Amino acid sequence: MSDCLFCKIIAGQIPGRFVFEDHELVAIRDINPQAPLHVLIIPRRHIATLNDLTPHDDALVGSMQRAAAAIAKEHGYADSGYRTVFNVNREAGQTVFHIHLHLLAGRGLGWPPG
Repeated sequence: MSDCLFCKIIAGQIPGRFVFEDHELVAIRDINPQAPLHVLIIPRRHIATLNDLTPHDDALVGSMQRAAAAIAKEHGYADSGYRTVFNVNREAGQTVFHIHLHLLAGRGLGWPPG
């Protein structure tokens, strides 16, 4: 999508601080981190919201969660704990309409979130 921030980062048109990438995903550091480790796991294929997923995307979402776990482990947070979050639409805090999974770790995270 030509006006999507994440599509532009994935295409190399805008710089991003990549911590992981493979054939279907990229992971970048959040520019406004809410924890010492705050990474966004983003599919290369543009999908606006979780509401747009189909059953064919089940493996993609699983890959996103597995990537988050691997990144948390790589940064030393697998045992102490981390959180993964999808925000869906504006009232839930989605500001870029290209699905992305937030990985947060390195500080206490309260419940309920928000």
